[in-house]
Amino acid sequence: MPALSLRKYAVAAAAFLAACLPASAADPGATPPPVTVSIITTEKQDLPILEELPGRIAPMRIAEVRPRVSGIVIERVFTQGSLVKEGDVLYRIDPEPFRVQVESAKATLRRAEAAQLRARQQADRQRELHKRNISSPQQLEEALAALAQADADVAAAQAGLRAAELNLHYTEVRAPISGRIGRALITEGALVDSSDKLATIQQLDPVYADFTQSVNALRALRRAVREGLISSVSEDEMKVQLRFDDGTEYPYPGRLLFSEATVEATTGQVIMRGQFPNPDGDLLPGMYVRVVVEQGVQHDVIAVPQQAVQRDASGRSQVYVVKPDGTVELRTVRTGRVVGNNWVIEEGLAEGERVVVEGFQKIRPGAVVNAQAWKQDPNQPTRTANRADPGQGSPQ
Repeated sequence: MPALSLRKYAVAAAAFLAACLPASAADPGATPPPVTVSIITTEKQDLPILEELPGRIAPMRIAEVRPRVSGIVIERVFTQGSLVKEGDVLYRIDPEPFRVQVESAKATLRRAEAAQLRARQQADRQRELHKRNISSPQQLEEALAALAQADADVAAAQAGLRAAELNLHYTEVRAPISGRIGRALITEGALVDSSDKLATIQQLDPVYADFTQSVNALRALRRAVREGLISSVSEDEMKVQLRFDDGTEYPYPGRLLFSEATVEATTGQVIMRGQFPNPDGDLLPGMYVRVVVEQGVQHDVIAVPQQAVQRDASGRSQVYVVKPDGTVELRTVRTGRVVGNNWVIEEGLAEGERVVVEGFQKIRPGAVVNAQAWKQDPNQPTRTANRADPGQGSPQ
């Protein structure tokens, strides 16, 4: 009786365990359920040709503050590192020697005007005497020549006075441009002349970004335009954006001013210049930046998220494609450049195909999947580098 009871309990426990196990475990030959994957449906679109190029910030205007007269500096007026306006007084040079020169020039002018008055009176007298045939023609000529000499002396004295007054005005060294002034290079008590640099002013809003591009890249771009592969963008319409060295985007877009018509012989680069607003003062001269330039538009291209592209052992690019019957196919593709977070697919995909973006780690070729539309993470950073696939071979 006890043995029979134990046998009944064993049969009941086996039945209970069989009921608790999943179908696939109870039946090893059963088909596993479809794996859920996220997919995108490919479509043709127009994508910009973006080039990310190295560059440096340069001030729009830069001026060295120098005195126009020689003398002793008696006062520095500005605050170092502050913003100054054109015409602001920056330094004062001792004006007393120049005031003396002004007074001397005024005295010289008065003496010349007195001599001019005597010469004019003498010339008028000689004209009257000549009319009466009392004086000779030579005397009249001498009187007229003396008057002309006196007029010239007055003009010279007037010019001397203006020069003296101008030098007195120059004892106040003023800002030649508006901008941010740097450190003071001269202190009070120093004897300066026109060869001495007192400070430097830089205009930093807006600023320039000078950057370079390989002449080979430019030639390839123009060749693609001629072949009709892309449409060009005029320099006036080119969109220019900045990125800092840490990858963050500068919030204010700029515009392309020009590209040089010559190539640097040592580097094979073409120099280009953009202009950017700098209201917050974030861009400083000499700062290294990455300049993103839109140089054209490529039409009717297919792009997939970078995370959808895998590499095999030989470095070829592959994607999982969901076929109409719900199974997946591992397909080799040829990738081109990167636009944002997407690879441009040059060969291997057609419009309307479904490409797996997430979940391909759990599938194998031929597996049945449950395809759902992929939703991109809005917090995912966007990379606008526009580069070619470094390890790409032809599709096989």
